[in-house]
Amino acid sequence: MSTYLPTIKQLQYLVSLHEHGHFGRAADASFVSQSTLSAGIRELESLLGVTLVERSRRVVRFTSLGEQVVEKAREVLRQAEELADLVQAAGQPLSGQLRMAVIPTIAPFMIPRILPRLRKERPDLKLMLREEVSQDAIESLQHGRVDCVLLALPFDTGEVETAKISDDRLFVAFPKDDPRMPPETVDPDLLDYGSLLLLEDGHCLRDHALAACNRSELRASAGMIGTSLHTLVQMVDNDLGLTLLPEMALDAGILSGTDVVARPMESGTAKREIALVWRKNSPREADFRLLAEELKAG
Repeated sequence: MSTYLPTIKQLQYLVSLHEHGHFGRAADASFVSQSTLSAGIRELESLLGVTLVERSRRVVRFTSLGEQVVEKAREVLRQAEELADLVQAAGQPLSGQLRMAVIPTIAPFMIPRILPRLRKERPDLKLMLREEVSQDAIESLQHGRVDCVLLALPFDTGEVETAKISDDRLFVAFPKDDPRMPPETVDPDLLDYGSLLLLEDGHCLRDHALAACNRSELRASAGMIGTSLHTLVQMVDNDLGLTLLPEMALDAGILSGTDVVARPMESGTAKREIALVWRKNSPREADFRLLAEELKAG
């Protein structure tokens, strides 16, 4: 075995530079100075005897071999984290640091409700939260940036383990004084799809809403797209159209201060499944299943 092996820190610097494409941003994300990060990567290149990164004043470009080394570095870092997780799992259940990504259509409605109880009942758990849309969250999981993801299914998560938290029904939100006089339940066939307001691409709730309407092919114009559920509610309240909202957002009071009316849909697909997912064969599986139970109780 070679005496001269890359260090974990050098590999972390390399992966961070690949993710951010900029020495300054990569250094900030690694909590070191730019000179420290740059020196670490140069030491790695010197150790391996190859050029991994082509540097210029404006562009950071990885060589073909550099791209391969980055992917291998990610594997090594994941395995190093799993080693630490293995030791962590042998100690007190659901303790220590746990990094969880949460999608934006869940985070503001569920997290404020569960965090105070978790802090009180699990004082040894240090839960680090990261809000990301579904695809980015799954990439963070696969690349080892987070340990688990709280998201909504169905969604293409790849090879992961899953623990269901709950079902979350979808409601139709109408503007005030809507001439259709919203009934107690809404048949999807009666909706005016020309005025349906949707979240921008990247939010899985957009796909869940279209599936509930059996209109997966529907595309909204630029003026019919919102960046968040709160934005969509304001658009509805100003009589710009109608939208679909998850029940957890309604329970959290998203309609407070508005004249928007929400009614459940008459559709077996008008719901999403809230779930916790993590990498297969994780040594902390017992922790994640315990966390899922805590989330259910919340």
